[in-house]
Amino acid sequence: MELSEDTIACRWCKNNIFLMAVMLLSLLSCRQNNIATQKEVLPFYNTAEFDAEWINESDSIYKNIHTIDTFALQNQLGNTITKDSLDGFIYVANFFFSTCPSICPKMTNNLLTLQDTFTNNKQIKLVSFSVMPWVDSVATLKEYADLHGINPSKWYLLTGNQEKIYQLGRTSFFAEKGLGLQKSSDEFLHTESMLLIDKKGRIRGIYNATQRPDIERVTDDIKVLLNE
Repeated sequence: MELSEDTIACRWCKNNIFLMAVMLLSLLSCRQNNIATQKEVLPFYNTAEFDAEWINESDSIYKNIHTIDTFALQNQLGNTITKDSLDGFIYVANFFFSTCPSICPKMTNNLLTLQDTFTNNKQIKLVSFSVMPWVDSVATLKEYADLHGINPSKWYLLTGNQEKIYQLGRTSFFAEKGLGLQKSSDEFLHTESMLLIDKKGRIRGIYNATQRPDIERVTDDIKVLLNE
């Protein structure tokens, strides 16, 4: 039986529509697979302006990425903690003092959430530098840690030389951003910033430690670093 031209044209349309649908589904499937396998990467922060930079290992500037300066301070148990002590660990750093009545209690409570979230992950540390080391002795920090349920193996409260702590905060961690570079060592350091540091001592994120959404954000970013 000879098919009419209309019937032939209709079948041709149906076949082509079917082929187009198959092709479209294939493209969508490939795109979804690419998205699923795409690895999220955090930027590096090399200056106090906190301009995000994505730098590949093959880039010539990779070896010159900013890293945290050396230090040697005492924690709440009287143990000496150095920059080398933290090599190979991912850590979140902030600056506080035990008698602070304003932002520090909020920061401590939020960081306790991080402590609890990663309590069983030995790759994660928290590091809080006292900006009033003349008040925050080892004994004072031990009392503060006990009062707040701070785990000394997970979270270091550090005290020591004020000038070194302030230098670290302003020119190494950039905790006060660009403004900190303009301040002298006798000007009080007070900031709600917390910094995410990778296993090689490089800054990978800055957050507001008083804000719960930022605690969620740094939690997600820590998980990204764990997959690097």
